[in-house]
Amino acid sequence: MSVFRTKPVEQSIADAEDGEHRLRRSLSALDLTVFGVGVIVGTGIFVLTGVAARQAAGPAVAISFLIAAVVCGLAALCYAEFASTVPVAGSAYTFSYATIGEFPAWIIGWDLMLELALGGAVVAAGWSGYFTSLLKNFGIYLPDSIAGDHAVVNVPAAAIVLLLTAVLVAGIKMSARFNGVMVAVKLVVVLLVIAAGLFFVKGENYRPFIPPPHEIPAGHGLSAPLIQVVFGVTPVAYGVFGVFTAAALVFFAYIGFDVVATAAEETRDPQRDLPIGIIASLAVCTLLYVAVSLVVVGMQHYSTLSESAPLADAFRAVGKPWIATTISVGAIAGLTTVVMILMLGQSRVLFAMCRDNLLPRSLARVHPRFRTPYRITIVIGCATALLAALIPLSAIAQLVNIGTLFAFIVVAIAVVILRRTRPDLPRAFRTPWVPVVPALSVLASLYLMLNLPVETWLRFLVWMIIGSGVYFLYGYRRSRVSATAPEPALET
Repeated sequence: MSVFRTKPVEQSIADAEDGEHRLRRSLSALDLTVFGVGVIVGTGIFVLTGVAARQAAGPAVAISFLIAAVVCGLAALCYAEFASTVPVAGSAYTFSYATIGEFPAWIIGWDLMLELALGGAVVAAGWSGYFTSLLKNFGIYLPDSIAGDHAVVNVPAAAIVLLLTAVLVAGIKMSARFNGVMVAVKLVVVLLVIAAGLFFVKGENYRPFIPPPHEIPAGHGLSAPLIQVVFGVTPVAYGVFGVFTAAALVFFAYIGFDVVATAAEETRDPQRDLPIGIIASLAVCTLLYVAVSLVVVGMQHYSTLSESAPLADAFRAVGKPWIATTISVGAIAGLTTVVMILMLGQSRVLFAMCRDNLLPRSLARVHPRFRTPYRITIVIGCATALLAALIPLSAIAQLVNIGTLFAFIVVAIAVVILRRTRPDLPRAFRTPWVPVVPALSVLASLYLMLNLPVETWLRFLVWMIIGSGVYFLYGYRRSRVSATAPEPALET
């Protein structure tokens, strides 16, 4: 059997209605939008503004956020069409299976496993740092051996992952309510930052809005960006090219909107609600990012912004430390929802892969009461907690970025293929200007991938090779699509 055998869209939809593996449809467009905001608004809004403004764009970092939003918007349009046409758990994995074939689908599922597992563990470790810092404000000091950057076992990181695993097992509606509360907290904090910061904005901090460009020292060896190694591109700070360089940095603040598509099977009216949830969450977060970036570079000159905590330090600089503490609370709420929704997304992708027999089918069992894929959720929770507790993740965090961009490229290509192979399928939402928009999405994602270090590309390649081995040793012969495919006719 060919490794490029496809799974018909009708079969994917029928599998979603199977009683043993059927999830509960209870999410609305508002729930999906809140999920999207919950996973997008995390450390990016509290950290990347300072890094991008100081290193690359200056006050024009707001334009960089807009450029990054356009890149994500191109991908979002492709995701919206697929999610409304094939409203089944699995996101890019399911889309690839219906268009490109089983092996590419496995590879993208394996890729998403890397993106979401590492992403959840990295964010959980960041959550631990903010939580430990907040406790110090109340005179509570956790030992360095169990908390902080140099912990032997990062107990707070593991604890929050296990707590959120329990919430996810307890039901999708319970998860949506918990997420709603946390999102409300962080939105209040973000809006407070914007409103309070306006009183301390100084016009001279915006001049010049786009500082004059200058070259910066090039990277060396495996730490150099691939675009520099392959094309000899000289890194530039500030100026127009600096604004685009900053866009590559802040792009990663938007990562996560694609996770909304993994909840397709638990949405009441997926054809209508999924496009709304994906696009609306991206639009809301873009407005917040642009507003926050304009405020923070107006409060402090971009050259003096903190790169680790620009918002909090900006308010400390104007004599408002209590707002800085409030920002820490918002960051904790923000990171809590990011961890939860990344694990939600991963559980739904692996659930779909298990249901297709590419991974053990027994893990796809749905809880009889909560109607959640509880077995795979518990496995993911324990694995993520172990990663967050024991492994220093800073060196491999960029694998999250390359994994996401790779998924964007596959989905954009798959939209064009499905338009040609199945023009008869009803599409509640259609990506405009096909194939132009998907082509632009592919090119924009490739450009951002080229800005990643060579060592990230090598690690990603090693992960893909391991995934290929697992597929041919396990999934290839056990595939349900292989088992149900008709035998080829004998030649006469």
